[in-house]
Amino acid sequence: MSDPTSPDLPETTAADEPTRVPLRLEDWLTVVSMALLALITFANVLVRYFTDQSFAWTEEFSVFLLIVMTLVGASAAVARNRHIRIEFLADGGTPQRRHRLALLGALAMALLFFVIAVLSVRMVWDHYIYEEISPGLGLPQWWYSIWLPVLSLAIGLRAVGRFHRLRRAGVQA
Repeated sequence: MSDPTSPDLPETTAADEPTRVPLRLEDWLTVVSMALLALITFANVLVRYFTDQSFAWTEEFSVFLLIVMTLVGASAAVARNRHIRIEFLADGGTPQRRHRLALLGALAMALLFFVIAVLSVRMVWDHYIYEEISPGLGLPQWWYSIWLPVLSLAIGLRAVGRFHRLRRAGVQA
């Protein structure tokens, strides 16, 4: 058991306070996506082993589940401040500099994912209007692509929430 006053453990700040919207939804979607992905892949391996055939639809669902799992995980990572960053730059310098970079990073992330959400709505609309179908199962393609703008919006909103928590916390010395 480690000592909570140990210097290698970060102190909890107001910026690390719980989110207004619980992360339980993202956690469960990640678990369900991973479980379905494992089951589909395992079933395909068994069928391939015993029959020398494979389920054609498994690749289509697997790619979809991987994309959903990645975006949902990104949403949770943003809210928990566990997203990818260059720590040499983000964790160096004065507390004021680190705080400003954290604010800038949250805003840039929110802007990026809001732009992705808006632009991907066009793609979903095209899939719907032109009645594109998926190659494996022949399902409407927009059933898969609708999740990109929805989850991008969720990530953008999590980044805005992170920005507000950082702003309220102020500079931590």
